[in-house]
Amino acid sequence: MKTLPKRRTFNPWLTGAVSLAAGVIIFVAGPWRSGGNGGVPRPPQAQLPPVAATGSAPGFMLETIDGTMSSLEQHKGKVIILDFWATWCPPCKREIPDFIALQSLYGGRGLQILGVALDEPDKVKEFSQRQGINYPVLLGTDRVANLYGGVTGIPTTFIIDQQGMIVRRYEGYRPRDVFENDVKTLLAL
Repeated sequence: MKTLPKRRTFNPWLTGAVSLAAGVIIFVAGPWRSGGNGGVPRPPQAQLPPVAATGSAPGFMLETIDGTMSSLEQHKGKVIILDFWATWCPPCKREIPDFIALQSLYGGRGLQILGVALDEPDKVKEFSQRQGINYPVLLGTDRVANLYGGVTGIPTTFIIDQQGMIVRRYEGYRPRDVFENDVKTLLAL
């Protein structure tokens, strides 16, 4: 008589534990694999390429963190880096030291950085002072964000030439050399 192999029985507890473990692994690995921020910056090759923009930069008047009013028109004739950001945004905060350095290096040669904060005024003022931001920080509005094509993610940064034309739009974090190359090209340095 031939013996049949021992039949395996279904164990719902074991199956559930394996499924749960697989779900945790997928959940934990998901943001890393997909490049979602999850507090971890994307590798450079996964970043979006710069998006070319055309047309005249829309004018605006916004309040600064000091309570004065500032307009884009005040800076006409300069190369402008217009950065939409917030204090709760890790990639935004990573770019700010680079913007401070660029303003120090090229401000006397025709560069003006303008930070448009899409955040609570008190938090923006405290953060700006703590970081030693050396360029105007403006309190952004939905109207101004919509003028610039509907800023849907931050940081979003526009490069504006001396004639007031948008020449580049960047969505997401970019390292200093990307902005510095644009500035040097436009200032013919």
